[in-house]
Amino acid sequence: MKITFLGTGTSQGVPVIGSNHPVCLSNDPRDKRLRVSVLLSWDKYNYVIDCGPDFRQQMLAHNVSKLDGILFTHEHADHTSGIDDIRPFFFRQGDIPIYAHKRVVESLKVRFDYIFASENRYPGAPAVEVNFIEKGLPFTIGDVLAIPINASHNRLQVFGYRIHDFTYLTDVKSISNEEIEKIKGSKVLVVNALRIEPHHSHFNLEEAVAFIKKVNPHKAYITHISHLLGFHEVVEKKLPKDVHLAYDNLEIIL
Repeated sequence: MKITFLGTGTSQGVPVIGSNHPVCLSNDPRDKRLRVSVLLSWDKYNYVIDCGPDFRQQMLAHNVSKLDGILFTHEHADHTSGIDDIRPFFFRQGDIPIYAHKRVVESLKVRFDYIFASENRYPGAPAVEVNFIEKGLPFTIGDVLAIPINASHNRLQVFGYRIHDFTYLTDVKSISNEEIEKIKGSKVLVVNALRIEPHHSHFNLEEAVAFIKKVNPHKAYITHISHLLGFHEVVEKKLPKDVHLAYDNLEIIL
């Protein structure tokens, strides 16, 4: 399986519009972060986790011509608002499978009602095949099993996913020991760390590193990063062994 980091930034992306923060002015391409998403590719399959407002740009950058489905972590705009850009895939393939908590699908139906319309559909609108995810119930994508990992983004429930030896978590602030047991044994763990200072709904760097230590994967990558975490080059040097900052367009093979 190849994991491609399509975006590793927080909800505003990096640089932030109009910001004069030094990280936003950095010339290091690793400090330029689109909204968070990953592409999972194996054999003939391509799945993405989340599709934010940079989805079109990300698909073009990686020459993705076929999409087998989208797994959603939660309904916030930086994780869902690119769903209209599945249209080229829909025109070639038909309805695009999506996988999400029922609450997330209901949110999408309100915001993108034309995609879910059963009657009087707008010509050219895309359509999806809805697959509901429930806590504790693994499901199949392509020919592999995906295990949903339940976590909390402040008071909002979010799903992460374990697929083989790869676990992806974003927008996490707390997670139960029961769910952590499902993650243990992962060779690669991806988890969010928004900034240095504590945050009400995201791990900060200290919390993320402590969580990684608890899970004890072979390697860990940090994502959903804001400019307030600091320069990539500087932060990377301070991380424990086998813990790295992810960056846009990074590819890893499992």
